[in-house]
Amino acid sequence: MKIRMMAVALGLALSVSACGGSDPLGTTDKAADGKTVVVGSANFPESELLAEIYAGALEAKGVKVSKKLNIGSRETYVPALENGEINVLPEYTGAFAVYLDKAADVKDEATALASLRAALPKTLVALDPAKAQDKDSVAVTAQTAAKYNLKAIGDLAPVATKLVLGGPPEWPKRANGVPGLASVYGVKFKEFKPLDVAGPLSVQALKNGQVQAANLFTTDPSIKANNFVVLDDPKSLFGAQNVIPVVSKDKATGDVADALNAVSAKLDTDSLATLVTQVVVDKKDASAVAAAWLKAQGLD
Repeated sequence: MKIRMMAVALGLALSVSACGGSDPLGTTDKAADGKTVVVGSANFPESELLAEIYAGALEAKGVKVSKKLNIGSRETYVPALENGEINVLPEYTGAFAVYLDKAADVKDEATALASLRAALPKTLVALDPAKAQDKDSVAVTAQTAAKYNLKAIGDLAPVATKLVLGGPPEWPKRANGVPGLASVYGVKFKEFKPLDVAGPLSVQALKNGQVQAANLFTTDPSIKANNFVVLDDPKSLFGAQNVIPVVSKDKATGDVADALNAVSAKLDTDSLATLVTQVVVDKKDASAVAAAWLKAQGLD
């Protein structure tokens, strides 16, 4: 029986390995003729949704598109953007600017955009930003906020050594993550617990008390659903975070630029939050939600 179980387990492992589905960048669907635009996304629902919107808008213009979604963090997908393995990816002005340049000024929309464009590698361009913003935040439960009288991130400074912070595994090294909380606000937590990218693991850990503060995105419907408190960021650690398409320079012309800029012109924060709710809470398929929004905006 043990031998049989081991054989089954080995077979399953080989099967999963052979599929290769867990590595979007492991596929080789980039068009040899160079005419296909490869749209990628990070590994959280909003990024995947935005990528589906971009892909649908491009296809409506007659652009040949392939998709590599749920790639991972910036540490994984930025090199793929730079080498042309992917050509289009939804980003956020302030967060991406600080990733590329730790000293970037992102205090408002204009400076964040200028900082991003100045820091971008020469092979990439940032097109028009949308009005829609989705910021990183530090969120706590209502009970924790009341217990420690927390309203802004700086209020954590006297009590953070008693608390555990949860966030994406990259946060201890990100300029606007753990180091930024310490340098900008003097907030140093007892411990950092690596979770997911502001996703269900972070939400659950905050709910059940595994962490007392967590990095969540401000459009996340779980904030309202769980009565979480997003702490104010008066010193603009997270800055302006407008959604923006980042594109390979050699692809950012004609119909590609027109299609993506048209999306930015229509997308605002309330609309984005509603679309994310449909994906995360209502469990609708991201591509279907994207298609419906594009049709409603006359971009299909």
